[in-house]
Amino acid sequence: MKAIQNSEQLLSVRIWRGKKDGRFVTYQVPVRDNQTVLDVVTEVQRLHEPGLSYRFACRVGVCGSCAMMVNGKPRWTCRTHVNKVIDEDVLTIEPLRNLPHIKDLVCDMAPFIDTWQKAGAPFSSTQTRSQPPAKVDPESPTRRAADASLQCINCGVCYSACDVVNWNRDYLGPAALNRAWTLVNDVRHSKRQQTFDMAFSEGGCGSCHSHGNCTRHCPIELSPSESIAGLKRLAFTGLPKEL
Repeated sequence: MKAIQNSEQLLSVRIWRGKKDGRFVTYQVPVRDNQTVLDVVTEVQRLHEPGLSYRFACRVGVCGSCAMMVNGKPRWTCRTHVNKVIDEDVLTIEPLRNLPHIKDLVCDMAPFIDTWQKAGAPFSSTQTRSQPPAKVDPESPTRRAADASLQCINCGVCYSACDVVNWNRDYLGPAALNRAWTLVNDVRHSKRQQTFDMAFSEGGCGSCHSHGNCTRHCPIELSPSESIAGLKRLAFTGLPKEL
């Protein structure tokens, strides 16, 4: 890894253009202080290639919509500083893998979103609108297990990083199964058994090879691999009952 040393240097940026059968196009971008990968993509689009397509929204690491492959690894580009990932003064940027390409750096997130439905992800309350919320002890083992995996924002980085998804598109993937884990541990969820059964359906957690790429690449340091392991343990112990 070679770090950029001064602002007089030019950065060579290889960006994927077109659809799946597209190609890399190289652009020269000045190096700037505290420059993020998203800054680089934005500069290319504004000054060199107005037709370049990419996604972003918050720019501060909240929404996850700017996720792309950067030098072969899925990352949030708004929080990835160039000087941390540069390789011999070259930056290669592609759309997330394991998802259909739409154009340039934009991919179709529908297959990823669909996995949540297949994993029984929608929450279904045990209470009606007219009833008070169910009381849950925040220190109970089930609540603590759910809380540890609750902050996923559906950015798709773990899905892109997953080797099992790469060779088995029927696999539900880390994010959907992580969500299933939070729900089977949420005693307010009225369909815990159904969610658990769906997590073990074809393409479910039994397909995970425990490579750990999802955990290594999660931008907010969740551990989907640990959630999937938890689901597998429940196959022997049954769903937790305590509040």
